[in-house]
Amino acid sequence: MRLMIAAMTLALTASLAHAADATCEAKAADKKLAGAAKNSFVKKCEKDAAKSTCATTAADKKLAGAAKNSFIKKCEKDAAAGAAPAASK
Repeated sequence: MRLMIAAMTLALTASLAHAADATCEAKAADKKLAGAAKNSFVKKCEKDAAKSTCATTAADKKLAGAAKNSFIKKCEKDAAAGAAPAASK
């Protein structure tokens, strides 16, 4: 059961990371950013989106204390690992 929940969470964060990537790219284009400024903006935007998504998921699961912190930390790590291959495209 835990494995199924972990797989679902990973799939959700990966799909949200991809959506965040498109949204962050669009925001950077709206701001007319280019080069290093664009890369920095998109990276921070994606990290913030992952944090928000993971915190929302933890709240939905009614996690608190150490369990919440552990879940969010793992969720963000998984989202970063999932976003790395997408960022290299």
